[in-house]
Amino acid sequence: MSNIIAIVGRPNVGKSTLFNRLTESNNAIVKEVSGVTRDRIYGTGEWNGKNFSVIDTGGYIHGSEDVFESEIRKQVELAIQEADVILFLLDVSTGILDLDLTVAQLLRKSKKKIFVCANKVDGNERVGWSSEFWSLGLGEVYDLSAINGSGTGDILDEVVKDFEKPTSDTENEIELPRIAVVGKPNVGKSSFINALMGENRNIVTNISGTTRDSILTHYKNFGFDFLIIDTAGIRKKAKVFEDIEYYSVVRSIRTIENSDVCIFMVDAQEGIQKQDLAIYYMIEKNSKGVVLLVNKWDLLEKDHMTMKAFEEKIKQQLAPFNDVPIIFTSVINKQRIHKAIEKAMEVYKNRVSKISTSELNEYILPVIQNNPPPAEKGKYIKIKFATQLPTHAPSFAFFCNHPQYITESYKRFIENKIREKYSFSGVPIKIFFRKK
Repeated sequence: MSNIIAIVGRPNVGKSTLFNRLTESNNAIVKEVSGVTRDRIYGTGEWNGKNFSVIDTGGYIHGSEDVFESEIRKQVELAIQEADVILFLLDVSTGILDLDLTVAQLLRKSKKKIFVCANKVDGNERVGWSSEFWSLGLGEVYDLSAINGSGTGDILDEVVKDFEKPTSDTENEIELPRIAVVGKPNVGKSSFINALMGENRNIVTNISGTTRDSILTHYKNFGFDFLIIDTAGIRKKAKVFEDIEYYSVVRSIRTIENSDVCIFMVDAQEGIQKQDLAIYYMIEKNSKGVVLLVNKWDLLEKDHMTMKAFEEKIKQQLAPFNDVPIIFTSVINKQRIHKAIEKAMEVYKNRVSKISTSELNEYILPVIQNNPPPAEKGKYIKIKFATQLPTHAPSFAFFCNHPQYITESYKRFIENKIREKYSFSGVPIKIFFRKK
């Protein structure tokens, strides 16, 4: 099960700062998913050996105060439904405001674990200012300072006590590849699943969902044997399109984290939009394999150059990681749906493939010798040897004398050379340089 923490509260109480603290990140995380729904941000963190996802439900002002409260209410309601734990953030420098009471009223009705966090306790002189927050009736109040980190360790100790590491009821669930079908609402995810299941239903058996949001199905047909995760039931909780997008990303986080390969579906009529890129970045960040399915291809007017032009545009949008199989399909006409599965299984094999250290060095060291890393500050970098790390996704360590001077462009050069020789299509590769 994926553990999700939602940070809720009115604007300007420090939610984004706490988000960065919990995810141990800064602008990089914000940049990866910019434009999802204004300042809403998604990330992952780890504490005491337990991983979790974090959602920043930052509010924004639109027009009158009534509209402002309406937007806050929608975000908190979505967070309550999706999160395992809710951090209710308040500001000790202002005390309780009307909007804090509005959020608290919604939280009282939920059955989720709620932690009341008194933020901006930045010094000893502010200790005790949070006493009035006990009047909200939501339980113990935790003092913290998101800006300097004091108190955040204590709150995380309590939060992760309720988190458990994923368990599996059967050995098959562990051994079989997990393929997730992800994407925005209305791109054809459920139709794709139904098209697969509609053939020879007797060999498709349902397995109870591993999370409350996903349906895990064992598919065994035409030589394929895998578990497919459907993000069915993405409820349109609001008529506002931004809220639908937000809900989509939250559910996709769960599904992506529990998969090996993602069949990432986009609408051919819309192309890849910011919301699609947010999901794609999450796939890449979690080092999952990916096959991009451009659905509803039958609805476009085409000529002999349309597909090639569409594919080139997609690769530009996905850069720098654009070594991804792209399949144009019409799920409703069952066009190329089995090709999508074939590619997904190929990507799975690429993701779990291993290259021996001797074979890797025999290939890559002459490449490095002919194209050595540029000297930096008078330092010449000598790379001695390389090896593939024993990780779930392809990762390579290169040992050298001055790893701190290796540039990002040279890392990309090495990655491209590895991709030229070995089949890692659809799989993110991580390159590390370490001190010899």
